[in-house]
Amino acid sequence: MKQMLASLVLLLAAFSFALPSARAEPAAADSGKAIAAALQPFVDGHAVAGVVTLVATKDKVLSLEAVGYADLEARTPMRSDDLFWIASMSKPMTATALMMLVDEGKVNVDDPVEKYLPEYKGQMVAAEEDSEHVLLKPAVHPILVRNVLSHTSGLPPLSRPELASHHIDTLPLSFAAITYAMSPLQFQPDSKYNYSNAGINTAGRIVEAVSGMPYEQFMQKRLFDPLGMKDTTFFLTEEQVKRLAKSYKENAAKDGLEETVISQLSYPLTRHDRYPSPAGGLFSTAADCGTFCRMILNGGTLDGKRYVSEAAVQQMTSTQIGDLISKDKSENGYGFGWSTSRKPKAAPAEPQPGSGGPFGHGGAYKTSLHLDPEHNLITVFMVQQAGNFAGKEGKNVEHAFDQAAMKELGEAH
Repeated sequence: MKQMLASLVLLLAAFSFALPSARAEPAAADSGKAIAAALQPFVDGHAVAGVVTLVATKDKVLSLEAVGYADLEARTPMRSDDLFWIASMSKPMTATALMMLVDEGKVNVDDPVEKYLPEYKGQMVAAEEDSEHVLLKPAVHPILVRNVLSHTSGLPPLSRPELASHHIDTLPLSFAAITYAMSPLQFQPDSKYNYSNAGINTAGRIVEAVSGMPYEQFMQKRLFDPLGMKDTTFFLTEEQVKRLAKSYKENAAKDGLEETVISQLSYPLTRHDRYPSPAGGLFSTAADCGTFCRMILNGGTLDGKRYVSEAAVQQMTSTQIGDLISKDKSENGYGFGWSTSRKPKAAPAEPQPGSGGPFGHGGAYKTSLHLDPEHNLITVFMVQQAGNFAGKEGKNVEHAFDQAAMKELGEAH
């Protein structure tokens, strides 16, 4: 057992994607004490305002803990049901929605995107570019659905209109897709890996076009409502805004925190002219994210209901990009909407969800989720921190959570 725990600590340290849990057996009343004790010094030292953490297996929640403050100035304690902007943790959820359509035979990941979105037909690659001119060359092949899911399409991180607005929620998805289609590809499809919100937003637009319903409605009807993810949304209500943890950043002296806003979003967050961003627009809770991750770790099922096929989960959570990130085999890879472990220890006789190793995803404001199928572990780390954690010790806060989570795991198993 000690050897297994030591190896898992190393895995958690190497994959700092914290993970969710949810609708399951409730955690024991004292199960979060080790985690709270590990994180409280970072609150006391002004490295972080407050954190909500969750540790679970695919079968049950081991702990759900809130530490610190949701509002430093008002001294409002953080609560376990507080909401957070989860940013790029939206990507695995969008990928799951698209793979539902793959399961239904309505989408094929090897099809050109232009089959579903004709505006992408004839895209060119920017071979050379300066301040006045762009030399365009034909793409070696049209971008494929798998390319937009794995950041290998050549699409830019965002389109020029989105960059000009500095916000990700100002364009309807149908219009945003047109701006991506009009943008030259930055490289030949499949030749590089380049993290692209435009790619995942394109995947969301495919969901919309194929399903015949607005993307956000598809997510609500097919994923959030059936799973009971009652606080996962692109559009906050007035009541939910009251539970949204305030955002903080390191102060100028680098010894504490100052309040900030979510710079990528338009305020007020309850306004009716905001639009969903499949790549990064969701708000959620630790419990909701945990529910989603338990479904994934169970191979696409939860509480007797299947949401996505086991084959789709295997494809999403296994590296799909070869060595495009780095020739260093120890570095991470990327699947379809999920960050992955690059190299499996051994190919299983029958593919299992996540058999390539641990997988997960992080968000711009330091939220993260991580799933380790080998050790049946899910962890979620929810915080609202722009940029670095404050102070000399701030960088160690997630590692402290990982170590404490391992203690919880050891006790629970």
